[in-house]
Amino acid sequence: MRIEKLPSDFKQALPVLEEIEKAGFEAYFVGGSVRDHILGIPIHDVDIATSAYPEEIKSIFKRTVDTGIQHGTVTVLINDDSYEITTFRTESGYQDFRRPDKVTFVRSLKDDLKRRDFTINALAVDRNGNVIDKFDGLGDLNKRVIRAVGKAEERFHEDALRMMRAVRFQSQLNFKVEEETAVAIKDNAYLLEKIAIERIREEFIKLMLGKAWQTGFADFLNLDLSEHCPTFSGQRDNLSKLLELDDLKFEDEESAWTAIGYVMALTPKQFNKMLRNWKVSNKSREASVATDKMLKNFQNKDFDLWDIYSLGVDNFDRTIKLCKLFKIEIDDNKLSKMVRDIPIKSSRDLAITGNDIIKILDIKPGPEIGKYMSEIEHKVVEGTVYNNFDKLEHYLLSE
Repeated sequence: MRIEKLPSDFKQALPVLEEIEKAGFEAYFVGGSVRDHILGIPIHDVDIATSAYPEEIKSIFKRTVDTGIQHGTVTVLINDDSYEITTFRTESGYQDFRRPDKVTFVRSLKDDLKRRDFTINALAVDRNGNVIDKFDGLGDLNKRVIRAVGKAEERFHEDALRMMRAVRFQSQLNFKVEEETAVAIKDNAYLLEKIAIERIREEFIKLMLGKAWQTGFADFLNLDLSEHCPTFSGQRDNLSKLLELDDLKFEDEESAWTAIGYVMALTPKQFNKMLRNWKVSNKSREASVATDKMLKNFQNKDFDLWDIYSLGVDNFDRTIKLCKLFKIEIDDNKLSKMVRDIPIKSSRDLAITGNDIIKILDIKPGPEIGKYMSEIEHKVVEGTVYNNFDKLEHYLLSE
């Protein structure tokens, strides 16, 4: 196969390939960028592989950075652009089921492609647009399947995270996992426990936000990957409830976590613990916990305006969408108007500060200031006092 018209990202990087070839070495575009272009998906990163060793690359280009030189990667700086150039390599001795103990630089493109995870990622393109396909990756793209390069079990023992990448690609590409690859995932799912949870979480969230997340999530459950993730063991039936929601589309990480906590019927404490076990960022964890509380408040019809405000107006739209998905009865028009009418989103929007209170009331700094600020915040949210400096000053002096 030949790509008649190279994408602009490839064209822009052609001078890099040309310089390497002028020096007598091979150079190709490889991996996901090739796959995505063939599928008509926008390219995000351009990866270049070469037969030149790192020191040889550094001798060809004036400006380079040793990004990961021990693994053969050197970043080349040209004008305002930067490109990661990686030497063809083989790998061996994966004692931690993630990183190779030994990396050997080689001159063979085929040997380099042989170490990659899936056939659809083991494609290369030369500067003339010719696609090099040693493992029928093009055939698998046409069949829309995810198949391991060579023996699937060996690929997963080299890097157990590849099992999560398989179901993540399912979600993003709407592909199926080829049968032998699927069997190998199920047989080796326990190896996922060897992988840092941060890495698993990154793949899992990409899965949940994919266009065909149900496909990837179904295999995440069916192939036993979920059994080796924090808090998910023994929860397959509960987690499967998400697959019953046909219209469910997650717009952000927080929606996904909240929905998971809901179908697992976790208490607020259990939900917070689950997110900590998954090492979710503090920002996402706090937003997810607030959304979960608001969702349950709406479900129990136990809330007032202050509850919505204190849990975060920014979490409101997410909660409304989840209410509709889980068939929680609410008057969303009425609620939306209530939220729109809240004059502030947070205490930072108040027209008065603690220093202002000190001057207005002629008092010394102390805990009392915080009490005044909290009282004013409540009054403004409830609409009792306008969020205007003069009005707030008058309110303080009249108390």
